[in-house]
Amino acid sequence: MLRSLYSGVSGMRGFQTKLDVIGNNIANVNTIGFKGSRVMFKDILSQTVSGASAADDNRGGVNAQQVGLGVSLAAIDTVHTPGSAMTTNVTTDLRVNGDGFFAVGTTAQVDAPYLTRSGNFTLDASRNLVNAEGLHVMGAEGAGPIVIPDDIVSFSISQNGDIMGVDATGATVATGQKIGVVKVVNPSGLEKIGGNLYRMTANANPDGALTVGAPGNPETGTGTLISGQLEMSNVDLTGEFTEMIIAQRGFQANSRIITTSDEVLQEVVNLKR
Repeated sequence: MLRSLYSGVSGMRGFQTKLDVIGNNIANVNTIGFKGSRVMFKDILSQTVSGASAADDNRGGVNAQQVGLGVSLAAIDTVHTPGSAMTTNVTTDLRVNGDGFFAVGTTAQVDAPYLTRSGNFTLDASRNLVNAEGLHVMGAEGAGPIVIPDDIVSFSISQNGDIMGVDATGATVATGQKIGVVKVVNPSGLEKIGGNLYRMTANANPDGALTVGAPGNPETGTGTLISGQLEMSNVDLTGEFTEMIIAQRGFQANSRIITTSDEVLQEVVNLKR
């Protein structure tokens, strides 16, 4: 059987995966805090027809002769470039200006929360600061879930995560609450679990360790918080549509390889006539 048949099949499978990734990126073009992905390919181990030989006193060296066997996926990377800012003027809407992720989870997940760049938070009936799925927003330095005291008329959130309140007398009071941010060494190593959430892995931080620190810390390099803004998706539609055209043409070219290989095999079969 012709090797080109299997090479064409591997190419079609690879470009199909690329189209799947592009489709997901475009579908999430307006998803808050979404980070697009990209597909990287690599060639499959080549079959050696003849090996290389070194030069001697009589003749020069000869290069190896190898036939490639197709393509496979090298990686599906999550691209963590920042998305554009959308101003909402809602106090509990937060954007990380720089590196870092919000830590969210249940009360049982204080030591191992999920991570997210989506900062569309709200207050529930118990004055807990939560995300759209009801997961608690964690405070800095292991402080646990953020709870806004009920004796506060209004509150604001500073760039370093401090929550300042105004009481009934109009005086400014410190709530003692600070929103936490997690710095990740390799954000592409995080595992997507849906709902704009990521799970820590051993390839994201050393040993999968997770520390909820303070925003705007120059020692750890965490970004500051911007209240009243949200981070939009970082998907570039122009680039995605261009990659879609490339993937479509690549898929068509590989299908033509299969068609041509089939025609060659048909000619071989017809030799018996």
